[in-house]
Amino acid sequence: MKKILFLFISFIVFSGCTKNFEELNVNPYQISNESLRQDFNNIGSFYPSMLNFIFGTQTHHNLLNVTYTQQLATPTPFTGNINNTTYYVRWNTYWGREYSNVMAPAKQVIDIANEGGYTVFAAWAKLIQIISMSRVTLYQGPVIYTHYGETGQVLYDSEEELYTAFFSDLDEIIDMFNANADYSGLANFDASYGGDVASWARYANSLRLQLAMRVSKVAPSMAKSEGEKALADPAGLILSNDQTFYISLYGAKFHPATICFDWGDTRMSATMESILIGYKDNRISKFFDPVSSESLVSDHPDWPYKGIRNGAVLNAKDDHLAFSTINSSFNSISGFTKRKYMSADEVYFLMAEAALRGWTGAGDAKENYESGVKASFELWGAGGADAYLADDSSLPLDYVDPVDATHTNDFQNRITTTVAWDEAASNEEKLEKIITQKWIACYTNEMESWMDLRRTGYPKLPDVAVNYSSTDWGIVEKGDIVRRFPFVTAERTGNEAGVADATTKLGGPDLINTRLWWDTGGSNFP
Repeated sequence: MKKILFLFISFIVFSGCTKNFEELNVNPYQISNESLRQDFNNIGSFYPSMLNFIFGTQTHHNLLNVTYTQQLATPTPFTGNINNTTYYVRWNTYWGREYSNVMAPAKQVIDIANEGGYTVFAAWAKLIQIISMSRVTLYQGPVIYTHYGETGQVLYDSEEELYTAFFSDLDEIIDMFNANADYSGLANFDASYGGDVASWARYANSLRLQLAMRVSKVAPSMAKSEGEKALADPAGLILSNDQTFYISLYGAKFHPATICFDWGDTRMSATMESILIGYKDNRISKFFDPVSSESLVSDHPDWPYKGIRNGAVLNAKDDHLAFSTINSSFNSISGFTKRKYMSADEVYFLMAEAALRGWTGAGDAKENYESGVKASFELWGAGGADAYLADDSSLPLDYVDPVDATHTNDFQNRITTTVAWDEAASNEEKLEKIITQKWIACYTNEMESWMDLRRTGYPKLPDVAVNYSSTDWGIVEKGDIVRRFPFVTAERTGNEAGVADATTKLGGPDLINTRLWWDTGGSNFP
């Protein structure tokens, strides 16, 4: 890694040199441009940093999609408990980090790669741009993608334009990867798949299926066409755990572990407690650590885990610090070296939903659903998947906060579906099972869960205990959730025309209660 960083710094230093560099005196202790080109170091050294920034920073996701999908919660009453977790916007930095640390270097790599004829590297960089922007758009809707790199007042792509561009670019990327499956040039820079181009093609196909499902309600014809293309492509899909797309932590600590153990600012959510314990889900011990005090779990002593309600009434941080941390194994730099981005369980759940929607090649919904659950249990090293799938009676629990004397943080479970598949159920009921299990399986990468919650309404999560949304950023009505995040201040002040145009394309005000294009509401099936 030190070598890669050194080469990257050296490349930046030399990138400003004149065209007549060869005629100048050369310092023998510096790396020449020719040396940089050896083994593709002149372009490959960018990739670790770009991939590393896909997840953003320690705080950003933890205070946005992770809390909105209710997998982790905070014990800390930041700024008087009026903050993102209670629906008042105070942090909104993901946009800038992705454009500065992913889009910008990826464009530079693509330019260098195209000039030098490194077509596979160019396709890989374009894929990383799609990964990044497919996440940013889940926050804000319209984004700058096809116009990226233009100067002045830059226009945003509408979401329909954006997804059309994603699919078109994926066509070229997957064709490039499939035609160059034996190419070995990526190996020194690829901590995810060791330079195996066929594995990247498989992931790109899985990404196409993921993006197709996002638009399945608003653009069903597009979704079906693109989904069926992914299901039929010879590169295949991620269907076993040894094909999981991981992103290396590059020697750093897992971000939520820093927040949990170093800062004490995140804990298990009450929703996780309700669902995992109610369903008797053995993955709980892989996700979280038990509490040390039996007094916190008197309502279920055989399952010694306790979570915090999202948007809870918080008076003092110490009140909830004794609640369950994430599993302590995440706190080891040497033991936890990579973070899951897409695994077989998610793909099987996508295929299960595709089968409900009648997409050719999707297979059987029940088989895919059960394969997704089993893949998740296997990935986390949890036993008992068969018994879990046969359980047709257990339901999530009602939640009691043992340190809240006012009972404001308590809630009643709203989920009425069991784990066992019911072939006689309606498609809507089957979808609820699929998305509820997908929500559990997406632990440590909750972005898609927040998308699914908005797109389908599942799982049926409790409201936040305290809702401080206001006219400043948009009022989230009781029973609703945060639908998006506003365009960032830097764009509002530096690209006014672009933001004005983007707001028109958004189809509603630039507020947190405006639905995105694919978030149509209503029934999930015609």
